This record gives sequence, C-alpha cells and structure tokens, in this order.
Amino acid sequence: MFVEINGNPLAVEVMGPERAPVLIAHHGAPGLGSRSEPRASFGRLADTYRVVVFDARGSGQSGGEGPFTHEQWAADVDGLREWIGVDQVIMAGGSYGGFISLEYATRYPDRVRALVLRDTAADHAHEKLSRTNALASARIEVDVAKLDRINAGLVRDDEDLRDCWREILPLYDFNYDPANVEAKVAATPYRYATHNFAFAHNIPNYDIKHLLPSISCPTLITVGRTDWITPVSCSETIHALIPGSELVIFEESGHSPQVEQAEEWTAAVREFLTRVDQGRAPADVR
Repeated sequence: MFVEINGNPLAVEVMGPERAPVLIAHHGAPGLGSRSEPRASFGRLADTYRVVVFDARGSGQSGGEGPFTHEQWAADVDGLREWIGVDQVIMAGGSYGGFISLEYATRYPDRVRALVLRDTAADHAHEKLSRTNALASARIEVDVAKLDRINAGLVRDDEDLRDCWREILPLYDFNYDPANVEAKVAATPYRYATHNFAFAHNIPNYDIKHLLPSISCPTLITVGRTDWITPVSCSETIHALIPGSELVIFEESGHSPQVEQAEEWTAAVREFLTRVDQGRAPADVR
C-alpha cells in the first residue's frame, strides 16, 4: 500500500497481529535499498510483533520529494508511528538504516521502546575503514574509480550506480558467490539522486557519538565478523557509548548476518525482545 507521510507517498507493508507491539524496520542503502530486506529478516518476527517495513523517501517504490536528510527520514519514521497508531515502537535498522534508527532514537527518545541495530556506525569514520578493506581484499581487485565514485555520491545516473554497485557487491558476503552478486544487481531498485545526496551531503557530516549516552532504551547491536563496510569496531564504539547495550558478533557473516546466519541472528533478536517485553534487564540473564 501507499501511505502519505509528510507530503510524500511511502510504499508500506504491515505484517503481524493488530494489537501486537509495533516494530518499524528501516532498510539500508538509500537509493539502492528497499523494504524487501527488512521484510525478509524482521518478517520472521511477525508471529509476535506487528512489523512495519517501507521504502524510505527516495528509495524503492516510494515518492522522491526531498529533502533526503537524516532529519527528514527520522521524521518520516515518526509519521509512520503516528499512522500505525501507537505511542512507542521498537526501532530497527541495518547499515544506513542503522544510521536512521540511531537518529530516530536520539531525536524522538520517548517514542522508542527498544532499539535493534545491525552492521552500522555512529559516525563517518567507517568510510576510511571500508576503503582500506576494499583495496586490501584478496577476493577481487576493485576498480578504484568506481569505488570512490559510489562512496563520494558522484554517480552519473542509474546505470552508473548499477555498475558501481556491481563492482563492490563481492565484498559484502562471508562466502563469495558471483551468481548471487548478479542476482542482487538485478533485484536492486536504482535511485541515483537519493544515493548521491546521502553520500555527498549526509555522510560527511554524520557523527552522533556524543548523543549516544543519552539513549536509555534497551539496545541490541549485531554485526558480522568480516563486515567490510561497517566493521566490528564501529559496533564496538556504539556498544561502548550506549549505556546497558548488548553486542552480538556473528562469526561467519559479513555485512548481512540476518541472511548468512539467519537462524542465529533471528534467535538473538527474538531473545532480546522477549526480555524487553518481560521487563528484564541484560544483567538478569547474562
């Protein structure tokens, strides 16, 4: 369905029982991502939670009215919360969706019941780390011009974004499968203007580390051990700054433990949220 949120139509799907606690999951990769990933991963929890997934403003099938700022994307999340009719939500997001989840938790603290993060960062230091990792990869020899163009938000059009995306996709998974890369390239919805704004304007100014100690809701941080783009050190920084947060590292995953270790990742999220529902703190069980 399409829902008008803050003057822009968003493609939205809702799964799970009507009166269950609401979980809003934000996809990553603005201009490349869509609701398909959080639908697959958080949809596993729709037996217990009312799961809301959507294409963010400027991504997937949603409308492309700007601005494509973190402030606007966080405001859109709150618009969805209001639309679904609850005072608080479980906020979840991976990769760039984790950026927006953190932004939402710091901008709308009273609206967040719990926070679930996956392979994300609290500042733009991961840019240098990921470039170093890409150039050091023994898996492929990366075209530096394409790597720098996609990272700087300087792609020329949707076809160029597709070409640059294909270049870096082999770096993401724990096990490299060229056929899987091509399947992802074919399935991706390309919106180059959104991508360019996010990477040219948002990321260079992204640093909310100083705000993380103010997050008081239960927080779970998950990350794949070999994540090249938001390495484990980024999650460790978040963990150190959010009081009482929990960190789970998945040893046989890259950037997507929700896919590569799906059962273990889902079990970790479900166990965490069960404790949240029961009002138990981490110290009660670990």
